[in-house]
Amino acid sequence: MSSDSFGRAGGLSSPSRRLFVQGLAAGGAAAALGLWPRTSWAVKAEGVPNVLSGTEFDLTIGETPMNFTGATRPAITVNGSIPAPLLRWREGTTVNLRVRNALPPGSIHGHQASIHWHGILLPANMDGVPGLSFDGIDRGETYQYRFNVVQGGTYWYHSHSGFQEQAGLYGPLVIEPLEPEPFAYDRDYVVMLSDWTDLDPQRLFARLKKRSDFDNFSKQTVGDFFADVKQHGLAATVEDRKMWGQMRMTPTDLSDVNGNTYTYLLNGTTSLGNWTGLFRSGEKVRLRFINGSAMTYFDVRIPGLKMTVVAADGQYVHPVTVDEFRIATAETFDVIVEPTGQDAFTIFAQDSGRTGYISGTLAVREGLRAPVPDVDPKPLLTMDDMGHGGMGGGGHDMSSMSHGAMAGGAMAGMDHSGHDLSSMAAGTAAGGSMAGMDHGAGGMQEHPATETGNPLVDMQTMAPVPRLDDPGIGLRDNGRRVLTYGDLRSTFPDPDGREPGRTVELHLTGHMERFAWSFNGVKFADAEPLRLKYGERMRVVLVNDTMMSHPIHLHGMWSDLEDESGNFMVRKHTIDMPPGTKRAFRVRADALGRWAFHCHLLYHMEAGMFREVRVEE
Repeated sequence: MSSDSFGRAGGLSSPSRRLFVQGLAAGGAAAALGLWPRTSWAVKAEGVPNVLSGTEFDLTIGETPMNFTGATRPAITVNGSIPAPLLRWREGTTVNLRVRNALPPGSIHGHQASIHWHGILLPANMDGVPGLSFDGIDRGETYQYRFNVVQGGTYWYHSHSGFQEQAGLYGPLVIEPLEPEPFAYDRDYVVMLSDWTDLDPQRLFARLKKRSDFDNFSKQTVGDFFADVKQHGLAATVEDRKMWGQMRMTPTDLSDVNGNTYTYLLNGTTSLGNWTGLFRSGEKVRLRFINGSAMTYFDVRIPGLKMTVVAADGQYVHPVTVDEFRIATAETFDVIVEPTGQDAFTIFAQDSGRTGYISGTLAVREGLRAPVPDVDPKPLLTMDDMGHGGMGGGGHDMSSMSHGAMAGGAMAGMDHSGHDLSSMAAGTAAGGSMAGMDHGAGGMQEHPATETGNPLVDMQTMAPVPRLDDPGIGLRDNGRRVLTYGDLRSTFPDPDGREPGRTVELHLTGHMERFAWSFNGVKFADAEPLRLKYGERMRVVLVNDTMMSHPIHLHGMWSDLEDESGNFMVRKHTIDMPPGTKRAFRVRADALGRWAFHCHLLYHMEAGMFREVRVEE
């Protein structure tokens, strides 16, 4: 954690005081997740029965006091723990999960609850999204989830009610596959990353609406200006500042909520709690990384060890060996490591904004630690990152664009000759086919008519590209081998095989100052459902018009990511969309019903970046 975050939370008087209390309270009521040798499934649970396996499950959602920072706060828990119990299922079985809502009257987290099984294929009424899949679980009631398990791999589950996910209602899910796995390992651990705040999440959301840059402590200074003049020259530096000023944005605004508000957790434990996974030298250890955070992207590495990525979002990929990977909110990556040569290694996950970190340890025995690396320097966004070409990068000159034009979304300062945007009906832009649009990376990007003059849209990307081979902002040329989407290739061919029958293009839109987020400039409350015909194969093209990354999750169906040429690349349940990118994936509409489609940054979803998808006969 940064010294700023240690000094702020919980009202404690000094960083050392908070560090000490974190050491005492490291993990609240959480326990280690994992350590079952491949042969015996022995479980290390440190006194908390938080690993459940089989086909019959009783899960109770309640409110439990938790202390991660020196301040005790009411958390939402399942069976009393954060994370919720690790559930182990087997592919080919039918699971019954009786979920009881035991939230107390007057709870700040509401009276209704739910559980969504993230990435799991199941009937719509088992998906757990109040208002779409079912009515939710009221206080004192029990809802029975019952469905066939038709897949294997690493997944997770979480609430879809209000802000309960932020308050602790999330847990890991491991499904033993029917067929032998295409890799060997000796030990198996879940590593679940998450973010915790002592604030009432509703208050945090209200703060974001009033002042979205509250956590941005690293705005550029006069000293930064003169440093840039020395490096880039006066004219280029002035032009750069002018562009950012016109947009009323800052290149240091990489995340809405960061380590200045959050305490980061690994398996429900702070860094001082030092979650430890044991190994014997020379063993192969499988680590199932799950990003169960509300708002945080983590960059993960284990200094001294190579990581071989063998699965993404529960699906096997051709092995790729890396030093580091970025894991977006809601994604999962399985890696194999072979620790040898020293007694302890640090699992290190820093947030993408470089404001804090969470660490744990792989060791030959309890109580050991390895050195913890420093957090990397804070990266800066460029115009190129946002699909505007950048300084002298062959992009589009933004200097002629007035702030009014940008804030309205009309982009009046740019030449739109030859692009009749007025002919795009609002209904089409809201989710219908946009077959006349260019889905490649070349040329000027056209935008839905619903973005024009829209007070909920403060910028648009004009030259988006897929960037599948880009490790991401803050990870380029860092001296380490960093995983990219371009490295990921499923071990199986396109599971459908058909070319998409139609293409839908959706733009990820927002207004930073208003903290308003949407698809095509239309927030969920005003949007028509995206309708799919049962059995069809459809291509979805996403264009990120904002300066923030968005992990986009479609419930109930797989998202088959394409490469730049439109070929099947990798099957996922969550597609990360960095600023200024344009990425396409295929969907087979093989699940009837009403499904959620949304940004998995919790506060972006709540602020409107959510759509209903209907699969109909």
